[in-house]
Amino acid sequence: MKIKGSTNIVGLIGHPVEHSFSPPMHNAAFDELGMDYAYVAFDVNPKNLQSAIEGAKSLNIRGFNVTIPHKIEVMQFLDEIDEVASLIGAVNTIDFKNLKGYNTDGIGAVKAIEEVSSIKNKNVVVAGAGGASRAISFYLAKYGAESLTILNRNVDKAQGLAGDVSDSGLINDVNAGSISEIGRYLVNADILVDTTPIGMHPNIDDAPIALVGDMHEDLVVFDAVYNPNETVLLKEAIKAGAKPVYGIKMLLYQGAESFRIWTGRDAPVDAMENALKDTLNLE
Repeated sequence: MKIKGSTNIVGLIGHPVEHSFSPPMHNAAFDELGMDYAYVAFDVNPKNLQSAIEGAKSLNIRGFNVTIPHKIEVMQFLDEIDEVASLIGAVNTIDFKNLKGYNTDGIGAVKAIEEVSSIKNKNVVVAGAGGASRAISFYLAKYGAESLTILNRNVDKAQGLAGDVSDSGLINDVNAGSISEIGRYLVNADILVDTTPIGMHPNIDDAPIALVGDMHEDLVVFDAVYNPNETVLLKEAIKAGAKPVYGIKMLLYQGAESFRIWTGRDAPVDAMENALKDTLNLE
């Protein structure tokens, strides 16, 4: 990469950011296409968030990804919010052309799943009711899921999210329940989406949310955790003959969507995936 006087800067803001996989992924994309861009991570203390956005605008920075803890707070400093990001109530991508916020987490998950199965007219079970579940649930609804069942240990939280998704008018059939009863919900499910941190490094031997006996071979199982690549849940899915979808694909496709928003060009997904695999020491 050659940094020149003309180089366009995009980047990541969060606190902390040093463990992010986004810089190698995006810089590999710019290298692949010979684009005069560089991607940098910026550690922004929450109390400096407004000045960071104003400063980035003054410095002609082209775009930001936004990670914890800024995804909600940053919205008040933007001029426009994408419709689905507004429903989600969180932003993970900013385009400085019009100071507009987007949320590409959900579309990242949807595109990962759609490598294996269409979402349209499918019965989907979502485990977890936090920020990732919220982002993914609205996009599952937008992409035409027949039904959505949100399961959580705290059922009130699941019911709250289910109510919000239902109120969006994107989908008619939204339910909530306890994650302890996941087995009975999976009997008629086409897709299972796990947004919980269970099995994430270093807790790779956690008990999975569902076991081989809970799954069937027509089930698509997506785990948002990408470290390790093959989580305890995906190991159970493979044993059951179900179709696994790896969390790294969500990371990849949310990044590809951000790339498209900033540059107006389709991302070189293969180059980005290779960079991610190198960074994560995957085969």
